[in-house]
Amino acid sequence: MKLLDLDGVAIAFDRTARALYGEDVAIDVTFETPRNVDFGDFATNIAFKLAKTARKAPQAIATEIADMAVRDANLQTTIVEIKPVAGFVNLRMQPAFWQQVVREILEQGADYGRGASTGTRLSLEFGSANPTGPLVVVQGRSLAIGSTLANALRFLGSEVTTDWIINDAGNQLDILMRSLYARWRQLRDPAFPFPEDGYPSDYVVELAKDLDSVAGADPEDRVFLEGFAHDRMVDAQRATARRFGVDFIFQSEKVFHEAGLVDAIITLLEDEGLTVREDQAIALSPELDPDETKARILRRTDGRPTYFGADIVYHFSKFRHASELLDILGPDHHGYIARVRAMAELWRRLYGKPSFKSFLERLDALKLEGPTHWAGHDVSIDVLIAQQVNLMRGGEAASMSKRAGNIIELDEVLDEVGVDAARFFFIMLAPESPLTFDLELAVKQSNENPVYYVQYGHARISSLIAHARSNPETSRFVDDASHAQHLERLVHPTELALARRLAEWPRLIAHATRSRAPHLLAAYAREVASDFHQFYTSCTIVDAAESETSVARLALSTAARSVLANALAICGVTAPDFMERRPSAQ
Repeated sequence: MKLLDLDGVAIAFDRTARALYGEDVAIDVTFETPRNVDFGDFATNIAFKLAKTARKAPQAIATEIADMAVRDANLQTTIVEIKPVAGFVNLRMQPAFWQQVVREILEQGADYGRGASTGTRLSLEFGSANPTGPLVVVQGRSLAIGSTLANALRFLGSEVTTDWIINDAGNQLDILMRSLYARWRQLRDPAFPFPEDGYPSDYVVELAKDLDSVAGADPEDRVFLEGFAHDRMVDAQRATARRFGVDFIFQSEKVFHEAGLVDAIITLLEDEGLTVREDQAIALSPELDPDETKARILRRTDGRPTYFGADIVYHFSKFRHASELLDILGPDHHGYIARVRAMAELWRRLYGKPSFKSFLERLDALKLEGPTHWAGHDVSIDVLIAQQVNLMRGGEAASMSKRAGNIIELDEVLDEVGVDAARFFFIMLAPESPLTFDLELAVKQSNENPVYYVQYGHARISSLIAHARSNPETSRFVDDASHAQHLERLVHPTELALARRLAEWPRLIAHATRSRAPHLLAAYAREVASDFHQFYTSCTIVDAAESETSVARLALSTAARSVLANALAICGVTAPDFMERRPSAQ
């Protein structure tokens, strides 16, 4: 009889349901992994889905399905036990099922779990900041969450762009320019007054010192000074993002204002009846955003447009290369969620109208960075909030240099713990949960440190394979393992537990991505490492006297390394072949 994969098992259960309750039964047979292994390897809620059609209690249906399915010859080859429990049908798989998973991983390599091209184009925006200072810790969390999701979406077949808005049209740059000028003057006259609303941080002093090294610099020229400050800050933010492993399409907000597009979109919304007048100000219709009027303002009473108006233009510009947008915002942006989602409805209402077509032609004429594949009528915008980060060091609030004043720069954290630890720690909890980041733990070279534990798992496998290859008595085992030979030898409980964990990868990454839950990827990497370490402890993996068993166990180890490397890569963390010892703090 043929060994079935999980899709084949689903087809067999669908066939069983039709035989019992009629050919016109239409259900989607799905499986999930029970948290308690005592309940089996998989469970399906097929009985609950059939309850209305069969007019029976789920437990009765589950019993009937189990009694019939257990007689299916193909299912007998694949499944050891089929058991109805509390309305679910629980399955325990044959060892051959898990051995086949190892074979699939070895055959597919880095493509195991990878999706075919979906044709879906998405834009992810995360980390965007005012160009008035260095990136800070909470932006590091957004960068880690966003880039991990972008990597996962690409792995599953989507086309993804990562976008960044440079908020350079407000008064923040004017404040930075005045702060910079004051610091430059203070280098010559310490008594020169500093603006009350200025940025007091040390990085402004460093900018002021840099001014003197710029040929032809004229700090008395406001235009020059503002441009200098803007470019230095944007370059610094871009450098930090790249250090963190992320590249963006950077877009200036100021460009939209200079092209008249912010005024144009507000006028267009007025003409289409999508705004209301509030004390001479123009606000988005409450039908689209029921939040307080002040938050919906597009144009102030003095005629100046708000950031909201510019943000509509910016989001519409992202529809040049995506039909689905995801904004990852900081913890103080809950009130902005409804307005961001309203932008998608605005697009749908305007789409196809001649005036809107003219607006998009003007937008397109700017020749903005990035690909151009204009979205159609059906678009979506979603929002994910990344909560606050609390830095700790050994159970106490971390004391950093605070070179940036009362904020802690992301670069400081990267200097202390490294990019790998930072990226892994930033995604360990769900984005909507506040995160405590223990800097002391992040540099420990012990199993207490989650990222070290996972990377050590990968390095241990690499070392194991390298050692087997270097030994003349076992070198051929490695080649045989790569061809998935002797997998029938994998029957030890820790071997099957590891194979079972590896089998979760395709469904796990799909679920984590769909749910916008990158923390599940970090947790999964830890689970794979844990299962491998238990297997390593319980079984002698390479023994020259046990060639077939050694080949099978090396094959399982190679499969685990492949999945672990993929999980780490998607999280933006390196998968080392050996672990370097960090120098001890003096």
